[in-house]
Amino acid sequence: MAQDVVLDVEEKPSFGQWIGLSMQHMFSMFGSTVLVPILVGLDPSIALFSSGVGTLLHLLITHHKIPAYMGSSFAFITPMIALMKTAGYPAIAQGVIASGLVYLIVALIVAFAGSDWIDRILPPIVVGPIVMVIGLSLAGTAATDATMNNSKYDLRYFAVAMLTLLVTIIFNMYFKGFWGLIPILLGIVSGYIIACLFGIVDFSKVMSASWISMPKFEIPFVSYSPKMYWGAILSMAPIAFVTMTEHMGHIMVLNELTGRDFFKDPGLKKTLAGDGAASIAAGLLGGPSVTSYGENIGVMAITRVHSVYVLMGAAVFAILFSFVGKLSALIESIPSPVIGGISFLLFGVIAASGLKVIVERKIDFNKKRNLMIASVILVIGIGNAYLQLGDFQFSGVAVATILGIILNLVLPQEAASEKE
Repeated sequence: MAQDVVLDVEEKPSFGQWIGLSMQHMFSMFGSTVLVPILVGLDPSIALFSSGVGTLLHLLITHHKIPAYMGSSFAFITPMIALMKTAGYPAIAQGVIASGLVYLIVALIVAFAGSDWIDRILPPIVVGPIVMVIGLSLAGTAATDATMNNSKYDLRYFAVAMLTLLVTIIFNMYFKGFWGLIPILLGIVSGYIIACLFGIVDFSKVMSASWISMPKFEIPFVSYSPKMYWGAILSMAPIAFVTMTEHMGHIMVLNELTGRDFFKDPGLKKTLAGDGAASIAAGLLGGPSVTSYGENIGVMAITRVHSVYVLMGAAVFAILFSFVGKLSALIESIPSPVIGGISFLLFGVIAASGLKVIVERKIDFNKKRNLMIASVILVIGIGNAYLQLGDFQFSGVAVATILGIILNLVLPQEAASEKE
């Protein structure tokens, strides 16, 4: 168990705390989770529903040991957009299910091969910089949200983002008790009010939305008659290997936050199976692929609340809200600078967690080996030097992770000049 934890992984909050803390997590992931279906052309409500179901499945498969939230994955956007324009959602569904099956196959291999190799390929000199990259690689997204209005710089957006960031920091530093546990939720609500004062909130969708609306489910043999789409499978299934590296990175961050080793308990086979099952469920319901979310990890890092019950509550709220059109539209109306201001803090805290690994493990950067590994991971990951192979893309984070692991395995402990 990590020090100074407010609520540990298996601890239950009181009912009042539970609602506030779970709502905080749902607000934090909402923007990104509904953005993916909006870009692809899917129903945002079904993405919200499938994210909640996927999270509950993940918690069930990992025996309620890992506090992770499963939201819409951005890694699959390019092939999903292309497929939506040609074969439609039935093809996307097969690609989503195929990517989930890849996770299950790898989980099965890990179950037989064991996971002792993880400590060897992921020592602190690799883990620390990778965790930093996971946070810092998202910095550009946060900055874009905080400054750009339809691809044009908007000073009002920047002002709203900075004020949102400022009030969130104040809530985090000066509030205590229950209010000190929900600084992100308070920051989002305050940022929304500030955005209203600046006149950048569009209420039109909220006004036109119905109170109760059914998510647009796309269920095979019910909504459509499935057939094989090999192009969809071949374009989306390999991307699972990309998101797997990001998945492992998120597990590393959670290990550091909670003071546990989730690679050993419940084991990588369980975490991979949880991710895979969540994506398969999404594909069967009509949603996009899902993956663990850095935004929610950032919330846990700031609040020091690691309870799986809080994430469970967030999943239940997501499912319920997917049926309430007004509430979904209200949350969807949160302007990007509010999300950007919050993200400065969330993503920065993740990066700081990686720095904490380096400091606490006393990594010696006078050693050339350590300097080479960290330098390559940081610059490639933060710069997003991605690898494009055909229709699918290995993100900068994935490339940095793979190169970091390879360098750690092949480089000698001492450079030739250090032996003199």
